[in-house]
Amino acid sequence: MNILVFDIETIPDVESGKRLYSLDGLSDKEAAEVMFTRRRQETDGSSDFIRHHLQKIVAISVVLSTPEQLNVWTLGSADSSEKEVLERFFEGIEKYTPILVSWNGGGFDLPVIHYRSLLHGVQAPRYWETGKDDQSFRWNNYLSRFHERHTDLMDVIAAYQYRSVAPLTEIAGMLGFPGKMGMSGDKVWDAYLDGEIESIRNYCESDVLNTYLVYCRYELIRGHYTQRSYDAECERVREMLRREDKPHLTEFLEAWTK
Repeated sequence: MNILVFDIETIPDVESGKRLYSLDGLSDKEAAEVMFTRRRQETDGSSDFIRHHLQKIVAISVVLSTPEQLNVWTLGSADSSEKEVLERFFEGIEKYTPILVSWNGGGFDLPVIHYRSLLHGVQAPRYWETGKDDQSFRWNNYLSRFHERHTDLMDVIAAYQYRSVAPLTEIAGMLGFPGKMGMSGDKVWDAYLDGEIESIRNYCESDVLNTYLVYCRYELIRGHYTQRSYDAECERVREMLRREDKPHLTEFLEAWTK
């Protein structure tokens, strides 16, 4: 079975914001501030979190687990366009037809991916299949909330009850995994303005690693892993982190083994 765990990082889509709100002449930072202010007004000051369709993807990190390999990386390069990153994401789905795994992917990541694909005209027939051309997708596809082909761990573990959801970093920490490292989602825009795209990509990889480790524990409680096979998979992750020998992955490994 092929598993593709994914996580995205986003910034305000200031280009669309300028177009929709007549903000020509403002800098990107100024336009974003207007967008944040509008959102606070829409929510009576409770949130400045910009709506999904005005989020621009700056990183998609993945863990790909197949019987032959286990790898973690961020799609494209620091200079890749959003369209290229989306195309690479869907190419992986076309090639591997994996189980997609996320934390809040149904509530955030996938809707953003949908809107951005719509904007750029990115085709993904395998992803959007619901059984018309492949009957196996009729009862298990990527779009249904209650199908396993996309497993949103946050949603499933909370029994589909929003009042029961928990942050990934706390669940990861509770289970002995490192949790978030380097920054948090609300710091991504500032990091982007400071030109720290590599830091954002590294942070996204730490999130997707935590998600994969939580997924392994989820497979253990479902009985799909024995304790022995679960321990072996955790060691497989450790070996992969050692093999990659990158500073942020070494930091993740050290935090995990403490």
